[in-house]
This record gives sequence, C-alpha cells and structure tokens, in this order.
Amino acid sequence: MNLYVGMEKTPNQTTNIKRNVTAIILAAGKGTRMKSPLPKVLHPVAGQPMIARIIDACRKAEIQDLRIVVGHGAALVKTVLENKTVFFYEQKEQFGTADAVRSADVESLEDDVIILNGDHPLIESEDLANFVREFRDEKLDIGLVTTKLPEPGSFGRIVRNAGELYAIVEAKDASAETLKINEINTGIYVLKAQVLKELLPQIKNENAQKEFYLTDIISLAIENKKKVKTIPGNKRVASGVNSQKELAQASTHVFRARAEKLMEQGVVIIDSNNVYIEETVHVGPGSVIYPGVYLKGKTAIGSFCLVEPHCFIQDCVIGDSVQIKAGSYLESSVVQSKCSLGPYARLRPDTELAEEVHIGNFVEVKKSKLGKKTKAAHLAYIGDAEIGEECNIGCGTIFVNYLPNKSKHKTKVGNHAFIGSDVQLVAPLEVGSNATIGAGSVITKDVPDGALAVTRASQVIKENYKPKR
Repeated sequence: MNLYVGMEKTPNQTTNIKRNVTAIILAAGKGTRMKSPLPKVLHPVAGQPMIARIIDACRKAEIQDLRIVVGHGAALVKTVLENKTVFFYEQKEQFGTADAVRSADVESLEDDVIILNGDHPLIESEDLANFVREFRDEKLDIGLVTTKLPEPGSFGRIVRNAGELYAIVEAKDASAETLKINEINTGIYVLKAQVLKELLPQIKNENAQKEFYLTDIISLAIENKKKVKTIPGNKRVASGVNSQKELAQASTHVFRARAEKLMEQGVVIIDSNNVYIEETVHVGPGSVIYPGVYLKGKTAIGSFCLVEPHCFIQDCVIGDSVQIKAGSYLESSVVQSKCSLGPYARLRPDTELAEEVHIGNFVEVKKSKLGKKTKAAHLAYIGDAEIGEECNIGCGTIFVNYLPNKSKHKTKVGNHAFIGSDVQLVAPLEVGSNATIGAGSVITKDVPDGALAVTRASQVIKENYKPKR
C-alpha cells in the first residue's frame, strides 16, 4: 500500500502534476548495527531525523516529487514524516536495493530520477542541484556519483577501463588489487526515468545473498550502449550512518559547520568543538557563546548577548544584551533586552520577561509574565503569574498555583510591589501596586494597593530553658 500524507494511493495511480525530477529515497533498512529499536533513518543528526534532513535538502533543491521507500518500522517513519508531504512506498521484504527502487512505482516515473539513501544525512541541496545539473549538461542516461576516500573500507569500488567507468565491485567481492582503488560508489544515481524502467527488470539476484543490487544497473547500461559517466561528489555525501559512532560523527560535523558559519557572521564562539547549535537557530553578531551550550529548535538570540557554559535553550526568543549565566535552562520563552538570568535559572514554557528583568540563581518561572525591571534574585518559584514593573520577589517565595483539586489558578502582582522572603502566595490572588508582603507570610486574600500584609505567629521566648533528656 502506498501512502500520500496518510492517504491511500493505488500502485499505478500517479499525480497529475508534472515534475522535472523525482527523488527516490531508500529508507527501508533495519539498521542492525545501530543496536536500537528506533528505525535507522529516524535517528537524529543535530536534532533532526536523518531522513528529514535529506527531504529538506531535496525541497531546497526544488525537487518536489519525493518517494520514500519504507520497510522496517514503516508505521513510525510515516508518523514522524506525516507533515513532509511525501509519498510512501513499502518494501514488504528486504530483497536488496534494486528491489527497494522497484517498490516505488517505477512505471509512473517521468523525466529524471535521483536515487538517494535515507541514511546519508550530510547531503546538501547544493550537492543535489549540482548532480542534476551535470547529468543534464553531459546529456547522460545514467550518472553515478562517486568520490575518493583515503580509507574506502566497505564501499563498492569504481573500476575503470581506459579511464571510463566499467563496473562497480562490492568490497566483499573485490580482489586484493581492486580493494586498493580509493574511488567509491556513494550510492547516489541520477538517471532518466525511461532508462530506469528499461534496465531495472533486467537486474538478477545471482549472488550469494540472493538480492537484487542496484549497482548492477551500471554494467547493464554499459552493455546496452547507454551513456554512463561518473559525477564527482564531496566525500561528505558518502557519509552513511550505520552505527551510533557514525551517528555521533555526523552530528559533530553539522554542529561544527553551523558554529563556523555563525563565526563568519560575527558571533564569538569560545570553542567551536564544544557548542551544539542547531541549524534552525539564529544568533546575532557580537554575542558570545561559551563551551557546553546547546541551542535548539526555533531559538533566536539577539546581538551582544552572553551565554555562559552549560546552558540549554530551546525554542526561545532572546533580545539584545541579555546575560544568561552558567547552567541555565530555558524552554519556549520570550526574554526581552538587557535581562539577566542565572546562574542555574530555569524558564519553563510560556514565560515572558520584559526588559531588564533579573532572574537569579535557582529561580524557576513557568507560564508567567514579569514586567520591566522586576527581579527575583534567588531561590523562588513563580508559576501562573502576572507581575508588574519594578517588583521585588524575595528569596524563598513560592507562587502556590496548584490546588488540592489539581486545578491551576493565577496570581497577579501590581507595579512596584515588594514581596518579602519566604512568602507563599496562594492563588487565585491579587496583590496591588505598591503593596508590601512581610517576610514569612502565607497570603490567601487579595491585598489592596499600597497595603502591608503580614501573617505571622507570635514569637514566644522562654528564658533559661533546659530540655528534658
């Protein structure tokens, strides 16, 4: 059964939109060496499933018809990619790469086709555009993307005759002399749809594994007098992920490339080998990023900010000249300019800080708005609150928002209010502007503007007291 964005599509049904290039992405493999129950192509590289990275590269290269061949973990792969607007084709049994391509309704293809592996996450849109451009400029029937590696390992070797492509020899079938060849098959093919339709049925499974290898299409094309040439590619495009070690190496490559690009744009990164900045993140020039920082998702950081070591920031908007001190953790929050956070501050989702707010060490804020120049210097919890400008939230203050009936209620604090240390504000509650709450108080009733509220037991002193032993 073939699926299009969660909808069934019969095997021979085609879309009525003509596309110049179709991408077939092979994503059916189990990935045994990953030692993980997660389908291999869903393992994240720098925060994004590797198959999603390849789809995005295709989109940027203006390849609109994307056919994903799924197999192991097909249901989960479809769920993760359901918003990517791609076609899914299922390879019921693993009979080799040619069989996988055959699963993608080859008879409905038109114009040109590019075949990609779903576990090569470092390929970029510029690579794809260049491959297709050279294929067309050379007027080829099949273009095979190759590269040279100092240690080719298990890659199939490119065998040439008088300089011309002759065959691909798999490493396990190669002689000692052939294994010395350092030009390898990347697994990327660009070919005419008609040629694929003609040659794919001719591929046999006459090998020890009894599988249908797509590499055989090269020798078949040469035998059938097709125009076949290699297309040079960066060795990066051959970087497949087959183990957790290779997955980590791929993420390292992406993070390092992103750090280098940001440095070119004026961001100061103390150690580019030890920051983890996803490609979706923006950082303004003049900002300083210390080691151990992880910037994730749709985060945007302004200019002249300071992010000290071991901070985690996800899906946040940070203004200019914000200081985020060591060990702070921020999620889905908005922080205006000139704020100071931490060390060890936590902003939970739906927090909004106006300009010049100070959130100190071991202060947690959740689903709250804090006005300009308000400060909570240390050891406080602020949840479901709306706090005005220039307020002081004392040490040990708790906004009690979770009631016995499991409901959440809101606390409102007016401008210039002073909340003393070790205060508990029990929602629903309103504290007026210029109000003062005495230290150690538990406040359960609204406090008017300008009032002092204190709830405190009388102090008892017994002199010359000796406890009984």
